Amino acid sequence: MGWIKEIMDYLRELNIVSILVRLVLAMLMGGTIGLERGKQGRAAGMRTHIFVCMGATLTTMIGYFSLVTSSTGDPLRVAAQVISGIGFLGVGTILLKGRFQITGLTTAAGLWCAAAIGIALGAGFYEGAIITFACSVLTVTIFWRVEYILNKKYRRFGIYVEISSDKYVRTAIDMIRTRFRVTDIQVTKPRSGTSGNVGIEANVHNSDFSTSPDEVSKTLEAEEYVIFALESI
Repeated sequence: MGWIKEIMDYLRELNIVSILVRLVLAMLMGGTIGLERGKQGRAAGMRTHIFVCMGATLTTMIGYFSLVTSSTGDPLRVAAQVISGIGFLGVGTILLKGRFQITGLTTAAGLWCAAAIGIALGAGFYEGAIITFACSVLTVTIFWRVEYILNKKYRRFGIYVEISSDKYVRTAIDMIRTRFRVTDIQVTKPRSGTSGNVGIEANVHNSDFSTSPDEVSKTLEAEEYVIFALESI
């Protein structure tokens, strides 16, 4: 197995072959991670992840190149700025749609991880880059199913109830507290804009698989003083 060690030692050096290998690996690894994000309709897809991973790889190699040519400086100083700088790109993928609907966190984390893989490749740390890449692919392709199953049991959602008069406010609040696990109850203006109506918003904690927004809405709308009820985002 001595020849494997010789090849790895050669690839850890900064030469035309190792530069090509590192950038090609960055393109393949970053693109594979981004491909799944693209299938989910995310703004940061395959090409974005490729650019991030290759850019981080090249940035790291620039640090080592400067050290080799000038024999001064810290080779990882430039690469360290990638980790903080990628945060600005990641923030652009995060969207707050509602109290319980935040999208883009996984994509932002994927971009950050792609940058870290690129830094590892640029430094010649192939083993760490490959293992992290494999774990990243498993995370975005398989573990999301496990997360969905686990989170489904403990899902929370908002509910909005509009009642016909303010004299039923206390009755409605007591009713939803008794029938459902609710928190953060707020009395608001009616969304329908109808004079005299009153809106009530609350957070429902789904403690089992039987509770769903549609079932909660139907139960609430069965009350004579409830105009309508729907999931609130």
